[in-house]
Amino acid sequence: MGRLNGKTVLVTGGASGIGRATVELLAREAARVIAADIDAARGRAVAAATGARFQHLDVTSEASWEAAFAGAGRIDALVNAAGIAGEDDGPETCTEIAWRRMLAVNLEGVFLGCKHGVRAMKGSGGAIVNLASVLAHVGSGSEVSYGASKGGVRMISRSTALYCAHRGYAIRCNSVCPGYTSTPMVEDWLARMQDGEEVRRGLIAMHPLGRLGKAQDIAAAILFLVSDDALYVTGTEVVVDGGFLAA
Repeated sequence: MGRLNGKTVLVTGGASGIGRATVELLAREAARVIAADIDAARGRAVAAATGARFQHLDVTSEASWEAAFAGAGRIDALVNAAGIAGEDDGPETCTEIAWRRMLAVNLEGVFLGCKHGVRAMKGSGGAIVNLASVLAHVGSGSEVSYGASKGGVRMISRSTALYCAHRGYAIRCNSVCPGYTSTPMVEDWLARMQDGEEVRRGLIAMHPLGRLGKAQDIAAAILFLVSDDALYVTGTEVVVDGGFLAA
């Protein structure tokens, strides 16, 4: 019997990267997983491979969130893993359109997930896990809008945890802060650079364990937070960064 036997978990961004690794791991732990993503083709492929159910979801749309929860039945946990990264993301080069898009997906999407997740679970209890980043703790001159969005995710998570605790809702809310992780999004970003391999070596050097993270490393922390092993954990963040913040 798996650690999540009998639990239903909705995972956003479930078509790729950390979201996909989370869908795969939670399904192996006997959860009923709803893999939600805006990419229907890839999302359905992940669902077919894992036994999950696919749900089309645009995390920036409140109507899309309402539809997702309306068709989900009882939800025991929500994982907000959907996110994007920016390019030319310095304070002088980030455009207004890019800034708004970053916050719409990475921050507003998490806010809407927490809003509707709390409404769905407040009667029965559950867990919410939001994907933040080490850049919610430290600055990066080349990732201004991304860092702002992830810093906001960290605080939304804490605020949601307190909101639920003060009202007697048995809902825990935490964030996970990965270091640089080898996902399709990061690999595509590196591939577009002329000096991508040099940048990769620089990123690896920032992590004392000597490698970039794997999506499965982050999924393991998410599994802990949605499981009953974390029943006394709320309002905090789990850092999974190979020592990045310790260096």
